[in-house]
Amino acid sequence: MLADGERSVASNGTSRSHALAKSQQRSQATGTANGTHKSLNGSSKPQPTGRYHGHDREELSRILIQALSDLGYHSAAQSLSNDSGFELESPVVAAFRSAVLDGVWNEAEQLLFGATESSDRASEDGNGLVLANGMDRNLMRLWIRQQKFMELLEQRETGRALMVLRNEVTPLSPDTQKLHFLSSLIMCQTTEELKAKAEWDGAQGQSRRILLSQLSRCISPSVMLPEHRLASLLNQVKENQIERCLYHSNSAPPTLYADHMCERRHFPSENVTELDNHDGEVWQVVFSHDGTRLASCGSDKQVIIWEAPSFRLLHSLKGHEEGVGNVAWSWDDSMLVTCGRDRYARLWDVQTGECLRKLNKFQEPVSSCVWAADGRTFITGSLEKSHSLVQWNLSGEKVFDWNSNHRVEDLAVSPDGHWLVAMDDQNHIHVYNFITRDFEYKMDLHVRLTSISISQNSRHLLVNYRNGVAQLFDLILREDIQSYTGHTGGEFMIRSSFGGADESFVISGSEATRVLWGAVPPSQRGQLKTNPLQCDTYDTESVPVWHTQ
Repeated sequence: MLADGERSVASNGTSRSHALAKSQQRSQATGTANGTHKSLNGSSKPQPTGRYHGHDREELSRILIQALSDLGYHSAAQSLSNDSGFELESPVVAAFRSAVLDGVWNEAEQLLFGATESSDRASEDGNGLVLANGMDRNLMRLWIRQQKFMELLEQRETGRALMVLRNEVTPLSPDTQKLHFLSSLIMCQTTEELKAKAEWDGAQGQSRRILLSQLSRCISPSVMLPEHRLASLLNQVKENQIERCLYHSNSAPPTLYADHMCERRHFPSENVTELDNHDGEVWQVVFSHDGTRLASCGSDKQVIIWEAPSFRLLHSLKGHEEGVGNVAWSWDDSMLVTCGRDRYARLWDVQTGECLRKLNKFQEPVSSCVWAADGRTFITGSLEKSHSLVQWNLSGEKVFDWNSNHRVEDLAVSPDGHWLVAMDDQNHIHVYNFITRDFEYKMDLHVRLTSISISQNSRHLLVNYRNGVAQLFDLILREDIQSYTGHTGGEFMIRSSFGGADESFVISGSEATRVLWGAVPPSQRGQLKTNPLQCDTYDTESVPVWHTQ
C-alpha cells in the first residue's frame, strides 16, 4: 500500500543491525558521515592496512560482519568488528532503523531532516545519515506519514488519523487519486476491512519492514548496506560464470569451490536417432511436461506419441481429415489437444489414445491451442475471424469468447497464468490479461510472424519472424531485449523456443538448418550471446533426436 507497485520486501532495510551499531539512546545518536568510524571497544591491537587483493578492506569487513550476522554467527561478527575496527552501521543509522521498525515516527523524521546527500561535502550540520544522490527527502517523509496514518486507523483513532491526513500527508502528496483512496479508508468499519482494502498487513505484520526497505533504497549504500550483500555478490558471481559457460547444460547452481565450466561432451550435440514414422512434413514436436513422452504432428493427418527416452511408439492418433499443425499437452500430461486444418480441435486421452471430444467445426482451420492454468479448460486459436480466440471446458462447452477481430495463427500462455498472447496472420501480437480476460495491448512488429513462446518465468516473449530473425520481448515493459540471427526464414512455419538448463538457450528451426544460441539470464540485458553454437541440417519428414556424446 505504501510503495506503489511494490508489495514485497526486496532491498536493504529489512534486517536488524549488528549489536555494535545500535544506539542505546536514539535521540542522542551521532556518528561520522559514512557510518564506518572506528569501533569504540578499547582495542589496542594494530589494525591491518592496505587493500585485500585489490578490494577495499573496510567495505569487505563490513560486508563480512553483515554476512556473519545473517548466518547467526553473532560472536564471530562481534570478533571481526573488534579486530577490524569497523562497525556495520553508525549509531545514527541504527537509530533510524529502530525508529522506523518501532514506529517512533517523529524521531524518524527528525533523523531524516538532519541527513545530508552523498554529493554534499561532509559538514558539521550532518547527523551521519546520508541520502543517495537525487533522492527526494519529502517523498521519504510522505511514506513515513502514510504508514503513521494507516496505523492510527488500525488503532481506530480515526480523529487523529484524519488530522495526519489533512495536515501531514496532503501537503506532501501531489497525487489526488491516492489521497482520495486514503480518505476512503477512514470509512472502513473493521480492521480486517481496512487491511483487505489497502492490501496492508498492519503494524505487527511486515508493513514497517517494507517501509524500511523502501526508505533504505534512498539511503547511500556506504551508510546502510543493502540487505544480504554478500549473498547478492555471490549470486552475481554465479550468474557471470554461467553466462561465460558456452556449453552450459547443468541446472544445478555452480559451486563456490571452483570455477564453473560445462564440458562440451555433456551438451546434446550428437544425432543419435531419427523418428521417421511420419509420411509427410513434421510441423511440430512437443515434449510432455514430465519429459517422458513426445508428441509429433504434421501433414500426414496423424499425431504420434512416443515414449522417452526409448522413443518407442505408443499411439498414433488418427481420424484427422487434413494435416495437424499444433498439439498441446494438459498440465498433468493426461490429455492432448490437436488442432487440424480440417477445422476441428480434438481432445485425446493420452493413456488410451482415445478421442474424448471433438469440438464443433470451425469456419476456418484451427491453428493453435494452449491449456489454462486450472488444467480443466483450454484455449483455441483459429483463422476464423469471428471466433478466433475461445476458451473451452473438457466437455467441449464454450467458457469464454474474446470476440477478437483478428485471426490467430499461434498462441502462448504464461506458466503463472497471467498472460495470454495471440499472434495474428499479419505482423501483430495481441496481449491479454488472462486472469481478468482484458485486452492489454497490441504490438505491430512490421514483419510477418511465424511463432511465439513465453519463458518459464512468465516475463519474456520469444517471437520468430519470417525474415530469419528471432526477438526477445519483455511483456511487462513492452520493449524488445535482444535479437537473434543466423537462421533462414521464408514461406514455412519456423518455430523458436527456449531450452536448456534454466532456459539458458534459444533454439530455432530453419528452412536449411537448426540453429542454437546461448542466452544469458535476462537480468543482464545487452549481454546475450547471439552467435550460433551449432548448425545442423535435418530432414523435414523426420524428427531428429539429440543426445550428449
